[in-house]
Amino acid sequence: MPRTVSKWIGKTDDAKPPPRVRLRVFERYGGVCQISGRKIRAGDPWDLDHTIALINGGKNEEDNLRPVLKDEHKAKTADDIAEKAKVDRMRKKHLGIRKPKGRPLPGTKASGWKHKMSGEWVRR
Repeated sequence: MPRTVSKWIGKTDDAKPPPRVRLRVFERYGGVCQISGRKIRAGDPWDLDHTIALINGGKNEEDNLRPVLKDEHKAKTADDIAEKAKVDRMRKKHLGIRKPKGRPLPGTKASGWKHKMSGEWVRR
């Protein structure tokens, strides 16, 4: 009768999974990179990637890990960071914490100038 193996949960977000967990995750996915779909061969550099990134609310648990090639992992991490930055900007804007940058368009109420039909510009 096989023994039950409890899933690995990292104590902190920085905790790296031990080799036994890396092996279990690698075998669970059949040694296939989960981004490119390519088989990971001996000597190929690979990482464990968080399916849901830690910065986007994912957990540092075995169930949230998958094997990916290092090059693919770099690209996904960059996308995760860009997504988090965009979400933060949108939240701040909607909550009124962050004001849009740059000058307002001429003729809009925000610019403080009004363009009359005669072609003249006047202060609002």
